[in-house]
Amino acid sequence: MSDVTIRRAERADLLEVLGIEKTCFTEPWPYTAFESFLDEPGFLVAVNEGNVVGYIVADVMPNHGRDLGHIKDIAVTPEARGIGLGRRLLQRGLVSLSFSGAALVKLEVRVGNEPALSLYRKMGFEPARRVPSYYADGEDALLMVLDVDAWQD
Repeated sequence: MSDVTIRRAERADLLEVLGIEKTCFTEPWPYTAFESFLDEPGFLVAVNEGNVVGYIVADVMPNHGRDLGHIKDIAVTPEARGIGLGRRLLQRGLVSLSFSGAALVKLEVRVGNEPALSLYRKMGFEPARRVPSYYADGEDALLMVLDVDAWQD
């Protein structure tokens, strides 16, 4: 993983993104969900030697003068884990959301996903509330938020 680049996702990336999604999640998104985010500046892929090895999907919604960014999905292939790629994707996604006007960014994470929770806390996300039975298997989610201005300081 010596030469990983991060760029906007393209249509040609979608099958690889879907493959990573199916590898990483028990409730994977369908192809059409990724397709619907292709125009979002927060849909980024990490590429190594021509192969997609990770991605982040995020967008911005107007919210009473303080636009709200939402990190909807992030994943890294098992082979590319442990080298800080998730952190790099998250940082680039947050920069993209900031440039798109987001003042706050939110995400949902499984309460039992310790690696993700650790990353989000290190990046400055704070727990806002617990959402009971958020996932289809009944596991709760933790809604976490980040103030973009505070993160950039």
